Amino acid sequence: MLEIKNLKVNREDKEILKGIDIAVNSGDVHAIMGPNGGGKSTLSLSVSGFSEVKVLEDSKIILDGEDITNLGIDERVKKGLFLAFQNPIEVPGVSYLEFLRLAYNNINTYRKGESFRKLSPFKFRKLLLEKISELGLSEDFLERNLNEGFSGGEKKKSEMLQLLILEPKYIILDEIDSGLDVSALRIVAKVINKVVKENNAGVLIITHYNRILEYLNPKYVHILKDGKIIKTGDKSLAIEIEKNGYDKR
Repeated sequence: MLEIKNLKVNREDKEILKGIDIAVNSGDVHAIMGPNGGGKSTLSLSVSGFSEVKVLEDSKIILDGEDITNLGIDERVKKGLFLAFQNPIEVPGVSYLEFLRLAYNNINTYRKGESFRKLSPFKFRKLLLEKISELGLSEDFLERNLNEGFSGGEKKKSEMLQLLILEPKYIILDEIDSGLDVSALRIVAKVINKVVKENNAGVLIITHYNRILEYLNPKYVHILKDGKIIKTGDKSLAIEIEKNGYDKR
């Protein structure tokens, strides 16, 4: 279980989150919706361990019973936490293929210890070729630098490829659906559903729209406004919000 307890967060000396409580069980999908400026992206950064946000005392982030509140990003990733960015940054000069291989080898060395044998570039490429077809990507995609020159849809598919390769326990998706056409949206949703089903992964997806939730069928929908969860419901809540907006909340 990923437990977020009384999460209070400052950003640039301003109080953004004011006591968030969410518990994501393995295999469950939770959706976070809310108006702009409500704290949704700050929530994803603070749970993932980014230093640009300050988690205040008495806040707790617990992963499968272990308090990870003070751990760095890399340690949280090794323990099974994954964040898909809303706007993945471009990293010129860094091979996308080699980036993925190093991440795969490092994470699996941590998880499996001495029993794990690191994959060579040749063997890792073979593994990736089995995965990219699921995303509608061609082999030459692997020859590019990390997110450099990627379209919006390609960046989101790149995040999904990382998801397939790294097999995390808990996944945070920060507006993964933004900028996607209908076909790309279906592909992304298919990958998310696959890792939930096959890996029993827990998902916390941040979105403005119900359209991706129609594919994911979330168990819970939370409305985050002004730094607080103001309402929690089932998927019907997302339909209500899309129809009526947040003015009545």
